[in-house]
Amino acid sequence: VQLQASGGGLVQPGGSLRLSCKASGMNFSSATMAWYRQAPGKQRELVANITSSGTTNYADSVKGRFTISRDNARRLVRLQMSDLSPEDAAVYYCNTNWRRTFWGQGTQVTVSS
Repeated sequence: VQLQASGGGLVQPGGSLRLSCKASGMNFSSATMAWYRQAPGKQRELVANITSSGTTNYADSVKGRFTISRDNARRLVRLQMSDLSPEDAAVYYCNTNWRRTFWGQGTQVTVSS
């Protein structure tokens, strides 16, 4: 299984970014997919996940600002982030627990003016 994350970068406070994760080597459509993040000195935390049926779950800190979605045909899971604040700055990781836990390589999100 490979999870290839992309889309991170530098954005100003209040700005938006869209992260993408391309999955391979797995039965993507049957898997729950998730985004986690880890800021310096903090534990990795769940940001959002989406089940195979499309049910979503969000951390309280991102509700109303972030949207997770999936495209089974393209084997993609996306995280649309808006109204970003410096507290959202972190390395964002794509994740699945399909058969066992797999992590993508992470993509850096920096929020700064």
